[in-house]
Amino acid sequence: MSDAAEKVEKKEGAGPVEHINLKVVGSDTNEVFFKIKRSTQLRKLMDAYCERQGKQPGSVRFLYDGTRVLPQDTPNELDMDDGDSIDVMVEQIGGC
Repeated sequence: MSDAAEKVEKKEGAGPVEHINLKVVGSDTNEVFFKIKRSTQLRKLMDAYCERQGKQPGSVRFLYDGTRVLPQDTPNELDMDDGDSIDVMVEQIGGC
């Protein structure tokens, strides 16, 4: 096997996949799909979702497995897998 072929083979089998596909599900059951790097802060995904849906970033909350997602979190830190879903809820203050 040549050196070039060995390098390609090592690259393909080395480490975890760099990108992850995530589904963001709004309270209206609207789904938006994103492909981001595992090391990217989720702020980029959150801002892009809000822009696409015409929402203010401060008016919604993002949840993964029932836990609030912070803008500085990354998929690696939250141990996300390819195809996982992030739920979006409209923030409510007060109420009875």
